[in-house]
Amino acid sequence: MQTRTGENLGYVIFLSVVAALGGFLFGYDTAVISGTIDTVSAQYHLDPMQQGWYVGCALVGSIAGVLVAGVFSDRFGRKKTMIVSAILFSVSGIGCALAGNIGELIFYRITGGVGIGMVSIISPLYISEMAITKYRGRLVSLYQLAITIGFLGAYLVNFELLKIAGSGAFPAGGPLSKIFSTEVWRGMLGMESLPALLFFLVIFFIPESPRWLLSRRQPSRALATMNRIYKDPGEAARQAAEVEEQLIEDQRSDWRLLLRPGFFKALLIGVAIAILGQFMGVNAVLYYGPTIFRNSGLSNGDSLLYQVLVGLVNALTTVLALVIIDKVGRKKLVYYGVSGMIISLLLIGLYFIKGAVWNIPPQALLVFFLLYIFCCAVSVCAVIWVLLSEMYPTSVRGIAMSIAGFSLWVGTYLIGQLTPWMLSALSPAGTFFLFALMCLPYLWIIWKLVPETTGKSLEEIERMWEK
Repeated sequence: MQTRTGENLGYVIFLSVVAALGGFLFGYDTAVISGTIDTVSAQYHLDPMQQGWYVGCALVGSIAGVLVAGVFSDRFGRKKTMIVSAILFSVSGIGCALAGNIGELIFYRITGGVGIGMVSIISPLYISEMAITKYRGRLVSLYQLAITIGFLGAYLVNFELLKIAGSGAFPAGGPLSKIFSTEVWRGMLGMESLPALLFFLVIFFIPESPRWLLSRRQPSRALATMNRIYKDPGEAARQAAEVEEQLIEDQRSDWRLLLRPGFFKALLIGVAIAILGQFMGVNAVLYYGPTIFRNSGLSNGDSLLYQVLVGLVNALTTVLALVIIDKVGRKKLVYYGVSGMIISLLLIGLYFIKGAVWNIPPQALLVFFLLYIFCCAVSVCAVIWVLLSEMYPTSVRGIAMSIAGFSLWVGTYLIGQLTPWMLSALSPAGTFFLFALMCLPYLWIIWKLVPETTGKSLEEIERMWEK
């Protein structure tokens, strides 16, 4: 596909889809845990805090992953970092399926978490650096779409494997009975290894980021890739020259560049919206949805089916966000979406207070959850990775995203660890009212402190922060 201006959009979409496969693995690894919590907890007699650690241990690995991803990618390249993350995902999936005890299971979950942390930084960063400016929002949103498809894939795998386990297709004593029947959580976690191996293979068919190559003084390789993106050699040379000019203006390509006032402000804003976004409830729904649904009066099978519906709405809404993000703009999407999140969170909290008194059926809770997921997916979830991937200078974009990503994963870990406690100590209603309250500072930061970046090149955005 070649546009009238000579841009090879089809090639850029191919590169973006390959990098976005990392998002699928991110989503699968994150969401698959929801279908295994109860069975693993029962098998290993986990109390609420131990259950929180089982859910949150992968997030500890993610925190470690984001800390090394930026430095590794700035030094060795975006492509090599994605290869390492694919290897970690593969090892994690196979290891979880064959784990001999809870200690080994935790170890392999942490290994996969490191892969999540690395790919959560590198995949959107790579897409952002390869993208044509006017399509960048949509292309980076492919990563978020892949995450939601990973969520949906995990929910479907959990649901289908639970049906297979109950069908007797793998009789006791058979070679696969432990993985697909008596301890079906092993099959749920182990299925991750299949897309991980695919990700590992296709990465070898994409080039290194030209912006990274220019930052490492490899202009010939960078220009070769630019020429594949822009069919007009003059336009390719102009794009490369603009990047090189900005790199010269940056002067220093180490972390001290982030201490410049404009970039330091951008870093603090990125950290704030990354960590606040996790305290607005989305991961509590994705991790503990089946448990919440079941506690509201549904059977285990129904609760997993409802979680599949949550994943489906999440994925379809992200497609909508992908289509409109470059037309509506980053900030407007957040305004509309977060306002809807507040309303739906208040409705969920009210259900837990008055649902039994007013004889409201559990299906109403599903509607409120789906409304919440719609509003979240069309705004915060779609926008966060786009903003973080375009806010920082090329020469330190990896380490800057690592710092913002670190705060995001700290918030995600805390939510994964604390949600069982909050549901118990604060009650479900109090927990969701707290999530609604946390939406307010997020809205204020986007309104007052974040500039609109839609339609601007990465170099133009960098100059905005400098001013």
